[in-house]
Amino acid sequence: MRPSSSVPPLSGGMRQSSSGRVPQWALEEALNEQLRAYAAENGGRRVRGERRRRRRERSSVRKLRVRTGVLIAFVIALYLTPTVFERDIFPDVLPHLPWSNVPPRGVEAAAAPLGTPPPSTGSAQYKLFEYPGLRQEFVAYDPCRPVHYVIRPNFAPAGTEGIVQEAVAEVAAATGLTFVFDGPTTEAPSPESRDSYQPELYGKRWAPVLITWTSPEEVPDLAGPTAGLGGSEVAQRPDKPMVLVAGQVMLDAPAMTEILGYPGGRDHVRAIVIHELAHVLGLDHVDDPNQLMYEETRELTTLADGDLAGLAKLGAGPCVPEL
Repeated sequence: MRPSSSVPPLSGGMRQSSSGRVPQWALEEALNEQLRAYAAENGGRRVRGERRRRRRERSSVRKLRVRTGVLIAFVIALYLTPTVFERDIFPDVLPHLPWSNVPPRGVEAAAAPLGTPPPSTGSAQYKLFEYPGLRQEFVAYDPCRPVHYVIRPNFAPAGTEGIVQEAVAEVAAATGLTFVFDGPTTEAPSPESRDSYQPELYGKRWAPVLITWTSPEEVPDLAGPTAGLGGSEVAQRPDKPMVLVAGQVMLDAPAMTEILGYPGGRDHVRAIVIHELAHVLGLDHVDDPNQLMYEETRELTTLADGDLAGLAKLGAGPCVPEL
């Protein structure tokens, strides 16, 4: 499964355009609502005494005019400098708004990468996911933060105990990224797109990688020969590198049960999990049947030279503490 190619959109109280940017009219509309609320509040107060009431009404009108002028000037300033606002101000304010869909910036961000990817094998038999309008060489997880993951244990076939952890250990070694198991979860798979920020489930941070044992009934894209799906969402702050967040792996439990019945079935199931985790980290399919990232299942059950070269590259992505 390919990751989403758009930065998570804003949601809640402030409207946005289809591109995910908050247009200037939406900012002005929000400020106008504050003005109307202020006017209603000041116009609705009752004060004893006619003379006293008139004085307060005049005072309120003067205050309202002053505040209105300040707010109008603020709106004009935002209109004239939208880039400054969107790049430097709004991203810092957004995480603290009640309707925010992004966490506070820099959660768990270290000053340097937590690990080091192994030397490249030198193979060119790998392919990285492409994104429209990308202005950087590739998109990866932030190596200065741990990659958290959770597992929904429902429907896990008998005999798969420890397989996910073994697969995670392989991609961790191939990338140098630090993975942290946060335990089980009740979150269901999201075949279309997943919420990157779920504070009610995971606290104020990016959602961890979600690994689920599921079925074609729950995830229709698993119908047919597809045994698993994997990918990540993307996040970006203006003028900063794009990074991967909130990945997920969806495994066809009935298909895995069938594979486990074959000789060497456990190794093949682990290979499928590794393949999908590599998608989560940014590797795409290749045309070389001698690589684990070949689209069809083969006899190969371990990462090949091209897979290892691609994962080593993805382990050297940029650190982005601003997210």
